[in-house]
Amino acid sequence: MKIIIIGLGNFGRSLALNLTDNGHEVFGIDHKMEKVDLLKDHIANVVCMDANNEAAYKVLPIQQANLGIVAIGENEGASIVTTAILKKYKNLRIVSRSLSKIHDTILEAMGINDIIHPEQDAAFRLTKQISFNYALDYFRVDNKHSIAEVFSPSSFNGKSVKSLKLTQKYSVSLITIIRDIINPISSKGTYTRKVIGLVTGDTILKKGDILTLFGSNKSIMNFLKDKNSNYD
Repeated sequence: MKIIIIGLGNFGRSLALNLTDNGHEVFGIDHKMEKVDLLKDHIANVVCMDANNEAAYKVLPIQQANLGIVAIGENEGASIVTTAILKKYKNLRIVSRSLSKIHDTILEAMGINDIIHPEQDAAFRLTKQISFNYALDYFRVDNKHSIAEVFSPSSFNGKSVKSLKLTQKYSVSLITIIRDIINPISSKGTYTRKVIGLVTGDTILKKGDILTLFGSNKSIMNFLKDKNSNYD
């Protein structure tokens, strides 16, 4: 995928490096040469230009790009003008960083569906890491609900999913299970961690399973607190 990232501060720079590492063709843009210099040896295309100057976009392959990310984090006005310029390119999906509630409102009025809040999301994840002891990872669904990967408590070993009554007792739903499975092509008996797929009531839990749960943040935290003493 060909991606244009405008704004190469900490967030934009990390995004550019990670997307490049994942095989995407990234064009990094910033109006400060020192930020451009930090990336010039790490991504193939990096340009110093004023993203609020519409004429400057002629140097970019913007007609061929798939995605434009406005990652500007210091100036709401510059971010809004940049987003407005990108909106003129109908081929481009736009992801725009928001810096405030008013910024959200303006972007929504402009028809931007993909609005991101890196600082809020990072704070949310850190809060969950602190609050959700024994949880491995989280996906925020909204402000009140999450999907969490948690180690299966030892008290669950050998029991069927239906016998645990997760919805009735804990108000959480089991989406799937991640399990260590013997690698069939290995002669050394090594294990590969895989998603087992659709879970039924008859699925038996095993030691080392990772449960993918959906529920309210409160329900997941209560589940973890209740099962805290049952982890090995």
